[in-house]
Amino acid sequence: MIFNHEKNILELLNIAIDAGKEILNIYNNEIIVNSKEDKSPITQADINSNDIIVNRLKKLESNIPILTEESVVEWKNRKDWIKYWLIDPLDGTKEFINRNGEFTVNISFIENNYPIFGIIYSPVKSLLYYALKNNGCYKLKTNSNLTTLKNFNKINIHKEKNITTKVIGSRSHSSKEFLNWVKKKFTNFELITIGSSLKFCILAEGKADIYPRFGPTSEWDIAAGHIILEEAGGKLKTIDNKDILYNTKDDILNPHFIAYGNLSKVD
Repeated sequence: MIFNHEKNILELLNIAIDAGKEILNIYNNEIIVNSKEDKSPITQADINSNDIIVNRLKKLESNIPILTEESVVEWKNRKDWIKYWLIDPLDGTKEFINRNGEFTVNISFIENNYPIFGIIYSPVKSLLYYALKNNGCYKLKTNSNLTTLKNFNKINIHKEKNITTKVIGSRSHSSKEFLNWVKKKFTNFELITIGSSLKFCILAEGKADIYPRFGPTSEWDIAAGHIILEEAGGKLKTIDNKDILYNTKDDILNPHFIAYGNLSKVD
């Protein structure tokens, strides 16, 4: 198995870091924005990051299929996949375009419709997170390639005793439904807005308590954050408290969900 060897995990982490470096090269120069067929924005950074990740993953393990936001595979060709890579090469393209630093590289591995490995890398913040099922969640501040896993810090959700519930909202995709739900659920809350999969990392570190999402998201947006959050002691469920599974249908849209950090604050 690919995750049984430290050198493979290091290579995967370095793939994310190298993709992040390429994204920063464009971020620090001119950003040209184009539109996809669905009118969502795309930049050369999305494309270049995607190419780096896909090419490197194929060299690492050529027989594992890959699904990315920029390389979508038709349902008829992926419906029988047992194992595959699920990638968002630049999560938070709007944040990238707005140059607020809140974008990430997301790499995850899905097995039997569930993420068992995930990486989230924030190039601007130089923050690298990864998690492996039943092996914990880890964080490192770095912008350099890695030769060892020894410098990572294991992170767990800490149960804070303050009364205020810290609720995460999307910086670019808020809604009335979200605000109404929060106001109905909590009498004393603090709203934290942030872009991309960094929301899951904040939950995993215990810096926020809950992230309800009522707007549209795709499977590659949340898979890495899903395993990172769970390995830190949180959970991710649909709005009606069911498990979130991957590659079970034609479209790649997620149901509305709630990501829980400090469970004692929101149960």
